Amino acid sequence: MTNPLVQDRLLGPSCPELGWVPAPRYLLRRRRILRQLRGLPSGEVLEIGPGAGMLLQEMAERGHTCAALETSPQARELIRMLCVKSGHRVDVRATPQADWRGRFPLVMAFEVLEHIEDDDAALRQWADWLAPGGALLMSVPAHPRQWNAADVWAGHFRRYRRKDLVTRVEAAGLRVEHLECFGFPLGNLTERMQARGIARKVGQCGDPGLRQANNDRSGIDRGHVLRWYPLLRSAPGKLVLHAAFAMQATASRLPLGNGYLLRATRPQ
Repeated sequence: MTNPLVQDRLLGPSCPELGWVPAPRYLLRRRRILRQLRGLPSGEVLEIGPGAGMLLQEMAERGHTCAALETSPQARELIRMLCVKSGHRVDVRATPQADWRGRFPLVMAFEVLEHIEDDDAALRQWADWLAPGGALLMSVPAHPRQWNAADVWAGHFRRYRRKDLVTRVEAAGLRVEHLECFGFPLGNLTERMQARGIARKVGQCGDPGLRQANNDRSGIDRGHVLRWYPLLRSAPGKLVLHAAFAMQATASRLPLGNGYLLRATRPQ
């Protein structure tokens, strides 16, 4: 079956008719994630908080058996609609399953941990779902000094220092194998622009119900990106992205970006 999602080698799949297209920060992160996944044999994979689950669509296309843990009803419905369009299957669940313990060769969680108040408990649970020798691949926003209105609006509890992130992951019983800082400079710029745009909403986010609502839609709300998507797909837009990807790769060992990407393994 031909996948009817809009396919682009540089931008990955998208589905404008359902309101989901990739944001620049997603593309920067995706670029580095795919680098970490190169050569991965097909197998079971679990993504926690996948939003629209578009990365799982890519992995299903490559022969992986995909599962998702997503608490947002809107995101679960979007994943299901995308699966109908693509013909791929993603087993999306609202709560963890009893048979996940020690099961997955790969667990992924991108921009999720900062939304969880007890992040240490979350990391222990994620580690418990890994098969022996399995890998956790995750990303978080970097540098507490960069805390801004977008963090407040999205319901984040924190941003992470490199040392603190490593300490937490190792305390969960995992061995850190790779850690890089991504996003420089385009991710830093777009985050600042987003923060300025939503600064007027900061005062509303003390409301727990609003915090949860923002959590639920933070991974799937692409209204602010849809109007820019044709530009991203244009030749000039792709030239800018190629340059941004190259600069990001060059700076990945330096603490200049606005996110950390980490890979850790569970001992055999």
